[in-house]
Amino acid sequence: CHAKGASFFNDTDMTIIDIGGQDTKAISYKNGIVEDFIMNDKCSAGTGKFLEVMANRLGVGLDEMFDLARTGKDVKISSMCTVFAETEIISLIGKGTPKEDIACGVINSIINKVKTLVHRLPATDYYFLTGGFSGNDYMTEHLSELLSATVETNENARFAGAIGAAVLAR
Repeated sequence: CHAKGASFFNDTDMTIIDIGGQDTKAISYKNGIVEDFIMNDKCSAGTGKFLEVMANRLGVGLDEMFDLARTGKDVKISSMCTVFAETEIISLIGKGTPKEDIACGVINSIINKVKTLVHRLPATDYYFLTGGFSGNDYMTEHLSELLSATVETNENARFAGAIGAAVLAR
């Protein structure tokens, strides 16, 4: 459904990146079909829920967390588990680490997880971001930077899964 939805916006060979609430996917789409896909295999780490939990721990909303991250310096968040990462955040807060730095570290940890997923698929020149963070400039800019390629999206890409399901049902 996500591949069909992404191809609705631009029907070309691509890697689709979907950062959803409960999972993160990288999908290789070539010649009109899904060639391969990989999903995160560790709880909610690297997902929208992970970001939501971390924003709550920082006492900010998601939009504010992205705004903070823009001015922060990267702090390494090493845990792959949401519960342990939350413990790391509490420790960083206790040490007086600025919220901006923590926000930057949290978002960079997700982007690094996405990079790992994407690099397990065949190489591509075109990336398309779907899911709830597809409308977030900070996310697309930093994914582009880390992947050394432009990551494109569409204002309605957050609905790619639903659009793809509708196209397939039609």
